[in-house]
Amino acid sequence: MLKPAQKLQALPREARDTLFLLSVIALILLPQLPNIPWWCSALTAIVLVWRGTLAVQAKPLPGRWWRVALLAVTMASTYATYRTLLGRDAGVTLIVILLALKTLELRARRDAFVIFFLGFFTMLTNFFYSQSLPTALAMLLGLLGLLTALVNAHMPVGKPPLLQAARTAGWMALLGAPIMLALFLLFPRMAPLWGTPSDAMAGRTGLSNSMKVGSIARLALDDGMAARIQFDGDRVPPQQVLYFRGPVLTRFDGREWTAPPLFPRGAPSDLRVQGEPVDYQVTLEPSSRPWLLTLDATPDKPGLPGYELYSTPELQWAATRPISDMVRYRARSFTRFESGPLRRNAGLRSLTMLPPGSNPRTVALAAQMKSDPALAGADTQAFVQAALQRLRTGGYSYTLEPGIYGDDTADEFWFDKKAGFCEHIASAFAVLMRALGIPARIVTGYQGGELNGVDNYWTLRHSDAHAWTEVWQEGRGWVRVDPTAAISPDRIGQFQRLAPQPGLFAGAMVAVSPTLAQNLRAAWEALNNGWNQWVLNYTQNRQLDLLRNLGFEAPSLQDLATVLLLLLVAASLAGAGWTLWERSRHDPWLRLLDQARARLARAGIDLPEAAPPRQMAARLAERFGAGTQAAQDWLLKLEAQRYAATPGPGLAALRAEFRRLSWPR
Repeated sequence: MLKPAQKLQALPREARDTLFLLSVIALILLPQLPNIPWWCSALTAIVLVWRGTLAVQAKPLPGRWWRVALLAVTMASTYATYRTLLGRDAGVTLIVILLALKTLELRARRDAFVIFFLGFFTMLTNFFYSQSLPTALAMLLGLLGLLTALVNAHMPVGKPPLLQAARTAGWMALLGAPIMLALFLLFPRMAPLWGTPSDAMAGRTGLSNSMKVGSIARLALDDGMAARIQFDGDRVPPQQVLYFRGPVLTRFDGREWTAPPLFPRGAPSDLRVQGEPVDYQVTLEPSSRPWLLTLDATPDKPGLPGYELYSTPELQWAATRPISDMVRYRARSFTRFESGPLRRNAGLRSLTMLPPGSNPRTVALAAQMKSDPALAGADTQAFVQAALQRLRTGGYSYTLEPGIYGDDTADEFWFDKKAGFCEHIASAFAVLMRALGIPARIVTGYQGGELNGVDNYWTLRHSDAHAWTEVWQEGRGWVRVDPTAAISPDRIGQFQRLAPQPGLFAGAMVAVSPTLAQNLRAAWEALNNGWNQWVLNYTQNRQLDLLRNLGFEAPSLQDLATVLLLLLVAASLAGAGWTLWERSRHDPWLRLLDQARARLARAGIDLPEAAPPRQMAARLAERFGAGTQAAQDWLLKLEAQRYAATPGPGLAALRAEFRRLSWPR
């Protein structure tokens, strides 16, 4: 019984080459499956399988009306799905299906070349949706596959093995790699990279400008990456103070907290920082949100080229447009700070308000605390400590699954369930503070993170999303209070995260080696981070930094173009020199014989490729007689130079004599 490879080899060349090209097309289109409609995926698969079956069975291709009908169905379905035939999504859908339909016209080499170059273009469309390292690796395989098919199409004689074409294609790609690298480093970069805006809903940080009790608990089940942080030098703050600030929520309707409208309202004038600053760099994943993640607190504008940034009075940094692509920025923060007014004013009154009738038992608890003789005349700090003590000793627990909460979430937490995730705890604490007449607000963001020992970057995952509170104290302003730490200190200190049960594969990995899965993930994330830092985030500023390192004092785009041009000229000269060197390595005797064969061909004497000089002399004598005796003698000398025991004249002498001879015309 033949093995699959043997069956493939036994097929006629046309069928084998068609199946290989169809496989490459399937590899290119596979990453597009999540981005195109289901009907497009199904129709593409049907067409490719149909074309492969026709190739194996050597049946004729479908007629024109079949193709016209499929094209009409494609156009109508695309319009019905997107209500347009223009734009990124509709355009990619059409390109995918048209590439598949073009294979139904694959009859001649010309059709194959059209498919090759349409395949190259379709391959690039994958980067409209993802520029990740796995996508790049998949497209590299697709590129090598298309180059192999292209090289194979230029070998029309016989049935050369595909491995031979693959070697040639790989060698071509390897030779082109230096040019590709020079273009990547020095070709002037314009943002955005692909010239089209990212999908508005493609990315997210998981944070929102509102918080319903239970929303962050769902986010904790997402282990995806939110940001990566690299601290400068050895000034890495302790883990327990790594609070990365996101939206600040000040409005409460009884169940949901919301942030005030996010627009430039002026930077806070009451931020007071202390101690030494911490400098760091953040690589933020796409969020389709305008806010940045910065370490508490950041008085100066982060360095993010291409975006206009501003700060709100709640110490939140944001951009004037959503961040829909991966960005990298530098920031300087102070982990010791105070903010807000030192004396109570009218603006704080709204931060003590609760909806009428909401959480009545929490309001009653606040009244009971006010009437407690031990707290008579107590200040804000005393009430805060009393509430935290209740959390520590009242049987409260930290969990991802506290059950479903009703409308009065604070009441249920304090008196019924006594269990919750960080937003349950923070919300109940803030409601109690407001019931006590203390201004309070919710801050959402990320807390902690994990150090990747491979590349020494701190990683923030969606599972690190956190909510804490800030209360206002006379003479100090806003003070961070994290009530979750009172219930579960490990959540803040040692960063023990609640997590869902691992899947079957992850569970098996843990069973084999508890650290193997973690080490593999760390290595992969370090590799992916390197891709993000050195490829996706290689911006125009970094290009100019490269020129500064090369000695340019004030580099510009013109300098970039000049250096690139010089490198391309140098590469061209190197290629020309290599070609001349290769030619000099060829057998000069054969080259001289080819020149003689060319002279005879111009005289009308056609000779086979392998004809020796003696046969060429005989044909010359047969056609032109004794008048060409000098040329016949030269051919015999050429043969003797290679094969006689005494070679006779050298190649230089034969070459000079060849130029003096009078060849027939």
